[in-house]
Amino acid sequence: MDFTPTEAQQDLEQLTRSIAEKLTTNDRLRELDAAEDRFDDKLWQALADAGVLAAALPESVGGGGFGVLEQCTILREIGRPVSPVPYLSSIVLAASALAEFGDDAQQDLARRAGAGTAILTVALAEELNLDPAQPVTRADRSGDGWTITGTKITVPAAAFADAILVPATTPEGVAVFVVDSSAAGVQIDRQSTTDYSAESIVDLSGVATNQVLGGVERGSEVVGWILDRAAVGLAAQQLGTLERALELVAEYARERVQFDRPIGSFQAVAQRLADAFIDVKAVRSTLWQAAWRLSENLPAEAEIRTAKFWAADAGHRVSHTVIHVHGGVGLDRDHPVHRYFLAAKHNEFALGSATEQLRRLGQSLAEIPA
Repeated sequence: MDFTPTEAQQDLEQLTRSIAEKLTTNDRLRELDAAEDRFDDKLWQALADAGVLAAALPESVGGGGFGVLEQCTILREIGRPVSPVPYLSSIVLAASALAEFGDDAQQDLARRAGAGTAILTVALAEELNLDPAQPVTRADRSGDGWTITGTKITVPAAAFADAILVPATTPEGVAVFVVDSSAAGVQIDRQSTTDYSAESIVDLSGVATNQVLGGVERGSEVVGWILDRAAVGLAAQQLGTLERALELVAEYARERVQFDRPIGSFQAVAQRLADAFIDVKAVRSTLWQAAWRLSENLPAEAEIRTAKFWAADAGHRVSHTVIHVHGGVGLDRDHPVHRYFLAAKHNEFALGSATEQLRRLGQSLAEIPA
């Protein structure tokens, strides 16, 4: 593979970084921390106006025709200032899946998401279910449509989303349904999360729909497609968060003086920072390998699990290093580095911890013929 960024990646990196860093200030984040929904609508609109939201969507839905690599570049830049916008759930997962598998009406919904006039999300996580590919939520035929019953947890942006993609188990296999968030039987309750991100419990009580994404016969394929991009997308966002966190702690270690010396010159501190540097490089390398294989439609199960493992495992170590080196300052919840700690911990556990990634990686390796 070639790690050299494409011209489109470089352009999107510069554009997204300039917008995100300008609008995602500490004062703005403090304001959003106290809001009912931690969603930066001003930044979201700015990204839409600049064409960032649509850039990495297919041309069939009015996008720029770019793909996974460019989406990961945008996610990385959103992760750097820990910008509270649902690019992963609305664009990378929901809109991209609608563009890939949807009918004309569903593709129109993806087009609206790319234009910033609609927000979408995907409900993947369930209580006591470690395998989102085998949902506990059920859907049964009812006349010409389906009736969905179940509960999804930690659904990003659900409280202000226009539609939700809901994987459910049917008598004919797993399928993904497109559910209007205002439909009868849909109850959305906001959840309190460690990093204040806008996530909700979505309870589905006999929700009627006739919108099956890709058809029941392709349901497992659609779910797998979404989950692969969710894991890689989380790793990309984590990379941006860890890169910026490492920059902040390195700057602090150079400037903070104790015993007439910068603390970065002390062996113990230097070793922690060196380990963090290596961890970030591992996240970067494994992320781009997984993203490249996805972009080339190559088998990527092992690479995706490896990338998410490093995003989780390295995320744990780097985030704690950032706090420890900052000392008491790092424990101040109003200090910027504390936001990076919370964001890294969120990305660590979303869709499976490091241990869960190793379990799935072991499963996939065990299935490879000797």
